[in-house]
Amino acid sequence: MIKARGLARTFSVRGRPVEAVAGIDLDVQPGELVGFLGPNGAGKTTTLRMLATLLRPTAGEAIVAGHDLRTDPAGVRRRIGYLGQGNGGGSDQRVRDEAIIQAKLYRAPLRRVTELIEEFELTDVADRLVATLSGGQKRRLDIVLGMIHQPELIFLDEPSTGLDPQSRGNLWQHVRRLRDEHGATVFLTTHYLDEADALCDRILVIDHGRIVAEGTPDELKSTVSGDLVSLTVSDPARAAGHCPGATVRGNQIDFRVPRGDTALPGLLGDLAAADITVTSVQTHRPTLDDVFLTLTGRSLRDGS
Repeated sequence: MIKARGLARTFSVRGRPVEAVAGIDLDVQPGELVGFLGPNGAGKTTTLRMLATLLRPTAGEAIVAGHDLRTDPAGVRRRIGYLGQGNGGGSDQRVRDEAIIQAKLYRAPLRRVTELIEEFELTDVADRLVATLSGGQKRRLDIVLGMIHQPELIFLDEPSTGLDPQSRGNLWQHVRRLRDEHGATVFLTTHYLDEADALCDRILVIDHGRIVAEGTPDELKSTVSGDLVSLTVSDPARAAGHCPGATVRGNQIDFRVPRGDTALPGLLGDLAAADITVTSVQTHRPTLDDVFLTLTGRSLRDGS
């Protein structure tokens, strides 16, 4: 569905070239739900805008939904849907009217308007102005507008940013249905690690304009060396000697071990035998943020 090779984009900032995307290769297969992760400024949105024909690459090539990005951008646009970071509906228009206009632009049957408004739970607000909708309702309307022409590939740029937890959870259900019920391939960028973990079949991690890792969420998390264990102890200096690679923070020591749940009983026994009192124990499975920290030395939540 997407095959890109050497895709790059350089901007001129105050007369100096700034390489936003530095020649990336990526492949997305039909029916995949792929997440694109990285901190602000890593090149996520620039890549997405190039693949959606909204920004011309300065180098490289790509085939998107069967059409060449450079020589047939109109063909790409006919077969993709795009949900940007801002809301696409006109604030002074009614919900149903916005969907009807979109259907007419794509020469799609008007029955699609009724079907999608009902499917995305907008029937009760179909005659309201877009400006009066909640954040979650606006994002669902954006998906409706992007789905009117039944695209094979849908780009979602941080679709749940700014939504409350309940609205995010509701939106996730609709994103899954794009693939599971509509058969669409979905390519989404997100800052939310739980979103990528819950939704995506596969994840691409980008940093400084380059893809630095890819795989399923579990494959990426398996690259982090073990579970993080945190112990609060009476004698942290001596306790650290029993835990290879431990770091000391006040009365707390932190270290990583494979399978913390099975390693802890023996370790706690050793500490007790050494007359070291343990007052609290915490274990954490590796997260996608741990993956990014391991790969780049900074958190996914950090800015550029």
